[in-house]
Amino acid sequence: MGEDGTPTFTVDEALLAMGFGKFQILVLAYAGMGWVSEAMEMMLLSFIGPAVQSIWGLSSHEESLITSVVFVGMLIGAYSWGVVSDKHGRRKGFLITALVTSGAGFLSALAPNYVSLIILRCLVGLGLGGGPVLCSWFLEFIPAPSRGTWMVVFQGFWTVGTIFEASLAWFVMPTLGWRWLLALSSLPSSFLLLFYGLAPESPRFLCLKGRKAEALGILEKIARLNGAKVPSGILVSDHEIELAGKSIPMEDTQLLPPKDSEYTTPMETNPNAGGISSVLKLLSPELVRSTTLLWIVFFGNAFSYYGLVLLTTELHNGRNRCGPNELHSEKSQDVSYKDVFITTFAEFPGLLLSAATVDKFGRKFSMSIMFFLCCIFLPPLVFHQPQALTTGLLFGARICITTTFTVVYIYAPEIYPTSIRSTGVGVASSVGRIGGMVCPLVAVGLVHGCHQTAAIMLFEIVIFVSGICVLFFPLETKGRDLSDSISSSKQTNQLV
Repeated sequence: MGEDGTPTFTVDEALLAMGFGKFQILVLAYAGMGWVSEAMEMMLLSFIGPAVQSIWGLSSHEESLITSVVFVGMLIGAYSWGVVSDKHGRRKGFLITALVTSGAGFLSALAPNYVSLIILRCLVGLGLGGGPVLCSWFLEFIPAPSRGTWMVVFQGFWTVGTIFEASLAWFVMPTLGWRWLLALSSLPSSFLLLFYGLAPESPRFLCLKGRKAEALGILEKIARLNGAKVPSGILVSDHEIELAGKSIPMEDTQLLPPKDSEYTTPMETNPNAGGISSVLKLLSPELVRSTTLLWIVFFGNAFSYYGLVLLTTELHNGRNRCGPNELHSEKSQDVSYKDVFITTFAEFPGLLLSAATVDKFGRKFSMSIMFFLCCIFLPPLVFHQPQALTTGLLFGARICITTTFTVVYIYAPEIYPTSIRSTGVGVASSVGRIGGMVCPLVAVGLVHGCHQTAAIMLFEIVIFVSGICVLFFPLETKGRDLSDSISSSKQTNQLV
């Protein structure tokens, strides 16, 4: 109720009243296409490197650089587009990323030499860095009780993208070559541009910016498509409720209990704060522990996931048998596309495990147990063995790491308020990109150098440490509403 007795409601309450319906399905389809695009662009890295190496006579270092520069671009893009979307809107954030990704992706297919290919792939990475913006955008349309399940469904589009790319490579690479694979893989990004005019802005973002009439208009559109009604009363933000001194428990007050009689200052909650200010909020006393641990887990997850993707190619093209004349004589056609395709299918069981555990057992348990299970599948890979057994071990490891990657992308947006949500996820994703930059040097460089044991054990250590860090996360976000502000608390990082 307002001060004059007028009923009020928040975006979360409106979404809960209207439920998950046709509107969210359309939003899911749009955001999912962006996720498919990013997955395809990332998956093709494991095919392009070996192909270009054999054609242009590249060294192992030059081959791994083709992958690493994509992560350099993503490192910059994830932070930049996160700040843009938090300041100017989610729609503007993913519009720019779609333009850059589709344009640079198509031009990569026309690259005349190695240097131009490197530059264009770095630009592709810059565009792909906006992927977390789509994740935050979709998240802000989902009612809290079903958020975990539908975010797993959203992550399913990544799996669809990786499997589709593996299938495309299987048919295109042996006949048409790597340029056609690059050109065809850039098409999904163009669909985001085609339907951009239909994509709505996040009502939570609009409400935070004071554009309540626009936010209410979108909520009314949701109600019409879902066959429901918007709650009666005045739309307010959680931040307004907090400033009014109401004792309504919000996510921030549950996760970060405020001091008695202390309220957030305008500086702490200014929705128009710049990029540096947003990053500093991530390291505020209320969030520093969660942020630091999240960065470590994102690094470990990206390092392990993309490392396993690249290892799948490296261990299935003869390079794990270090004969004196074999290392640089293998052609891209020697890659076992069938085994890569089979291993990629491991992402489906990983998604099913995520869906089954994320809301039932919580985010922390789901991530930690799968990190530790992944550690079981890797040690046997240090020994040479039949290709079928290698495929099976990589299949199991890929299931586990897919589950952790899926859940961390659900968990990360839930721990940050709306004002810095995209920035928080974007910066964490940027840290993950550093892991992605390093992993090609391990997966390609060490395996080529007959240091397979060192490569596998390094992955083992990184995965185990990531699992330990998950156990120290201070928050379990299962079933909690999203928040619009940061409570001014010094009682931080308390275990739930």
